[in-house]
Amino acid sequence: MYKQRQRIATADFPRAADAPFAFMPELAYLPAHPILFHAQRLTLTMTRYVSLVFLALATAGGIVAQTSLPPDLDAYVERIRQKFEVPGLSLTIVKDGKVLLARGYGVKKMGSPAAVDAGTVFAIASNTKAFTATALALLVEEGNLAWDAPVIRYLPWFRLSNPYVTAELTVRDLLVHRSGLGLGAGDLLIWPGSDLNQRAIVQRLSNVPLSTSFRSTYAYDNVLYLAAGELIEAVSGQNWHEFIRTRILDRLDMRETGVRHSDIERLSNAASAHARVNGVVRPVNPFVSENSDAAGGIVTNARDIAKWLIVQLDSGRTAAGARLFEPSTTRELWSVVTPLPVGSPPAELQAQRSNFSGYGLGFGLRDYRGYKLVSHTGGLSGFVSRIAMIPELRLGVAVFTNQESDEAYMALTCHVLDYYIGAGDTDWISAYARVKARSDSLMAARESRTFAARDSLSRPSLPLEKYAGDYEDAWYGTISIAREEKALVMRFSHSPGMVGDLEHWQYDTFIVRWRDRELRADAFVTFALTAAGKIERATMKAVSPATDFSFDFQDLLLKPAPARKK
Repeated sequence: MYKQRQRIATADFPRAADAPFAFMPELAYLPAHPILFHAQRLTLTMTRYVSLVFLALATAGGIVAQTSLPPDLDAYVERIRQKFEVPGLSLTIVKDGKVLLARGYGVKKMGSPAAVDAGTVFAIASNTKAFTATALALLVEEGNLAWDAPVIRYLPWFRLSNPYVTAELTVRDLLVHRSGLGLGAGDLLIWPGSDLNQRAIVQRLSNVPLSTSFRSTYAYDNVLYLAAGELIEAVSGQNWHEFIRTRILDRLDMRETGVRHSDIERLSNAASAHARVNGVVRPVNPFVSENSDAAGGIVTNARDIAKWLIVQLDSGRTAAGARLFEPSTTRELWSVVTPLPVGSPPAELQAQRSNFSGYGLGFGLRDYRGYKLVSHTGGLSGFVSRIAMIPELRLGVAVFTNQESDEAYMALTCHVLDYYIGAGDTDWISAYARVKARSDSLMAARESRTFAARDSLSRPSLPLEKYAGDYEDAWYGTISIAREEKALVMRFSHSPGMVGDLEHWQYDTFIVRWRDRELRADAFVTFALTAAGKIERATMKAVSPATDFSFDFQDLLLKPAPARKK
């Protein structure tokens, strides 16, 4: 769910929804394992040097700084909308402290004539993370927090499953996806909505085993941003919503921005969510739970996000000349903390080849055509977005869409960046369309192999009623399986939306097919038996490799619950 999104370059990654929460590294073609990046500082220095030389040569050759808009931009946006079936989007471009464009395109909802305009709000999902990081930075500037102080200094109740990591995890570590938690760990208590509040979700981390050693591996998570929200409240006395509103949004005059997922339903000028379900793009229900707003709850529009881009690009100074934060905070937010491996993009995307990549404090960092690029993506059910900034050019771009097409926001962002850089005219629409078609084909082939390998003649070891009962996971809690009429039905106790019918697959494995088909997350449920033929445990795994990683079924270890005394 709240994720940094981008799966389009390969079929080897699980689906990221920024969203619902997320992604992989800023470019999906990067491998999913870390590297040691000892040359990071040198790489950044050389990148800046090359960029300055390029600018000098470009100026000498007659290329001047662009303050106009890319030619035929409206037509280009329309091509993107049509090619990738995006009902509506908004585009913001700021340059040198000025708003060059804040405009809406298309419609808020399929089948309705209501047009997207500059004031139409979209859910921006994990682009919220930069706001949470900035909020922590304000508390650091005031001396109320220290980036490298342990979290338990401020939240004595905070626990991870490893005592050493609990003691050593710092405020900075909350933001940079290197704690040792696995990809999307804890998201099943966030998405598709649970009855637990933010603090309760964070407290349950003590029962989530770590997947890797501390600070060794990048693995995108959302739940530690919820811990950051708890930290803000403990230190400031304001909850996350109040702090973001009064300390950031009000000071930037972002009056049309909401701080809750549910604001997408409350605000009158809001886009509707759309997604591809069973091969057809259609309206879907938005995510409205408020227990994870610190990781992805902000909803905003083209007008307001321009103010955010300007203050970020001007080292904390607002368009009115006031100061939101100090230049030193910009350096903290935009410095690589967790290095990421640099892979090779598909042939169609070779222009995006980078020399460095990493994650800072709420921002992704890499180079693009010789310039440092500060960016993030976001994804929720029915919404994806991207924010990208080139500090050297004082250039910022934001693309918000109301359909889950990574290709749309990537093609548009690259097209705009290329214009102001003065790069050659790459046909990003065609490039991303080809990459997507190949990725979809590979994904379909993987699913076909899974279904072809099924032993359809096998039978379960036990009568169906023997699989029924309550199962407990130390982290999630109770998951029940009940015999209803002639079938088994699974229910997640904390997630009202997760009710599904079990179909026998093979041997002691079933498929749970969720009644809410918008989840797009059917899963295998495999039972293991004792020597006496009793159920010892059950595990789960997503059926499709395209399933959003926020459905972290693989982290569940379900054991039969002790019989309750009557």
